[in-house]
Amino acid sequence: MDDPYHNNVNQQMTEGGQYTYTQDGGGQDGYPYQTDYPPQDEDAASDATEGADEDDQMYEGEYQGIPHPDEIKEARRAARLEAKRKARQAAQQEEEVEESLPEQYETIMEDCGHGRFQWMLFFVLGLALMADGVDGFVVGFVMPSAEKDMCISNADKGLLGLLVYVSMMVGALVWGGLCDKMGRRKCLIYVLTIDLVFSFLSCFAQGYGFFVFLRFCSGFGIGGSIPIVYTYFTEFLQMDKRGEHLSWLCMFWMLGGLYASFTAWGIIPHYGWGFAIGSQFQMHSWRLFMFVCLFPALAALIGVVFMPESPRFLLENARHDEAWMILRQVHDTNWKAKGEPERVFTITNIKTPQTQEDEFIEIQSDTGTAFQRWTVRKMTMLQQVMANVMSLSAPELRLQGLFLVIVWFCMAFSYHGLGVWFPDMIKYMQYEEYQSKVRVFHRERVERFHFNFSLVNQVHREGEYIHDKFANIEIKSVKFENSLFENCYFEDIKSTNTFFENCTIKNTVFYNTDLWQEKFKNCQMENTTFLHPKKGCHLNFQEENDIVIYLVSFLGSLAVLPGNIISALFMDKIGRIRIIGGSMLASSACTFLLLLSFSQGAVICWQCLFYAVSVAAWNGLEVISVELYPSSKRGTAFGILNGICKFAAIIASFIFAAFIGITKIIPIFLAFAALVCGGLVALKLPETREKILS
Repeated sequence: MDDPYHNNVNQQMTEGGQYTYTQDGGGQDGYPYQTDYPPQDEDAASDATEGADEDDQMYEGEYQGIPHPDEIKEARRAARLEAKRKARQAAQQEEEVEESLPEQYETIMEDCGHGRFQWMLFFVLGLALMADGVDGFVVGFVMPSAEKDMCISNADKGLLGLLVYVSMMVGALVWGGLCDKMGRRKCLIYVLTIDLVFSFLSCFAQGYGFFVFLRFCSGFGIGGSIPIVYTYFTEFLQMDKRGEHLSWLCMFWMLGGLYASFTAWGIIPHYGWGFAIGSQFQMHSWRLFMFVCLFPALAALIGVVFMPESPRFLLENARHDEAWMILRQVHDTNWKAKGEPERVFTITNIKTPQTQEDEFIEIQSDTGTAFQRWTVRKMTMLQQVMANVMSLSAPELRLQGLFLVIVWFCMAFSYHGLGVWFPDMIKYMQYEEYQSKVRVFHRERVERFHFNFSLVNQVHREGEYIHDKFANIEIKSVKFENSLFENCYFEDIKSTNTFFENCTIKNTVFYNTDLWQEKFKNCQMENTTFLHPKKGCHLNFQEENDIVIYLVSFLGSLAVLPGNIISALFMDKIGRIRIIGGSMLASSACTFLLLLSFSQGAVICWQCLFYAVSVAAWNGLEVISVELYPSSKRGTAFGILNGICKFAAIIASFIFAAFIGITKIIPIFLAFAALVCGGLVALKLPETREKILS
């Protein structure tokens, strides 16, 4: 800052004997307040002031060139104003530098072109997205078998699905924020590694508590893949390619659902594919299915290791040289593949924002012990992530962020809610159909009879069974009520959903059966013997309903293919907002067709139609979410939005499941209202089709 006293002030005497001050130049001797007026002798100067009034008397210091106190204050005030002006000018220059980086980066990406490098990255990141899609289906497919294999009580059955979604929600929030500070590639490697390690260990977990813990850790890892994948891929695309290619990338989530459904259909029903080591370690086919589901994540991890970091992230962190080398690699890879290897990467200088804060942190983190340095780095990173989260509430981002939150929540609530409702409704219809065919036997008396055929879907009330033999049969969905068993013999019995209620059992032997205490309710035992019982829980070797659920999931995943193709082709032509709003409003109309779901086939048909129409809204949401936010906040914002999506899915799964078998109107109305609300709010979002990534 200039010295406030260093002003070039000139004094000039007017005809009235007053001095005026100007700041045009210095005096002859170089003193800033020395004047240039003609020299006078002392008598002349004294005569000039003789007879002046007290009010007109001059400040004595002016004879010596000393400024008046008022002039000192004025000079200080002027200096402060000048300092503020320079500070504002410097800030504006910094903003101009930051604003010029997006335009320059877009020009560089256009010069690099779209070619082989983007397609390689497309397939690698697609495999990571596919791994997330597989994980979304794994728990639902293995739950029926896992519940029986690990003797899970009814109270704990819903715990696994809930905790997996909670872990994925937390993972999206954490990894979305970290990828803005640690890097997209590094965080994606961490995410896939965590998922692989804990998913692999869960294949061998024998206890339910340990199994839930491992799946929770796996969900925490894979939950961060979606925010990172879309942020990562976006920063390698030029503006006119973003909408289309991000929409194509969304198809890999569909492929994950197809892969999980097909492998579950082909593996889980084949229980003979498992093996056992002793009596404690059981490796059944559902565990083999979980192992096969690791392949997409493993392939993605291998591919990401050979991919470079996002150059836009490097530039945001002032790592100019690394970013330049990667951009040159992209340029050369694409143009060599196009048959023009002679084209030279001409960019020599890329503007980067100031990083004084990061330099200060590095100075701090290079001092002290190793533990102190590690603590400083991690605490600083945590503070930066939290500051990034808080910055999303800035005035320029607040309104559009609120709109996005509403749209994401409404879309996730209706989509995942109906995603739970469709298979549960099919199961309920199967149950009703099964119950309608139940055979009831009342007061039957069977004596000295050999039951060598299976008993299925029957109710026996007040029956009497004397000297009967039940051997090498399956008893499925059978209930004996208030019946008498006397001198009977049960051998090699496999039972499913079979119970004895208020029965009297006398002089009866149970040999090598799974009929144990939990099967007998309020029964009176007299001289009854259990030899070599099959204690614990046992898998159901013929579960027809599971195959139907696999088929439903497979068809539902396949149904989104037309919607994916249409949204990819038209995303850059008609814009993101019309795609989102139109898809959500059209999906809301499809929900009314669910009132016509009077059969399993109708439910499957309307499910496929709903998924086909609504997938375009998902694609548009994911595209606009990465385009609305600046690069330094993109991962954080997308992570928060994806976390809200998982939160809405948790709420919807409880609400929609509660009305199964009670009414269809309330779930359908809730889905309709959410889709209409989200679709109308989406129309208020800004269009980003021609927006340069900031």
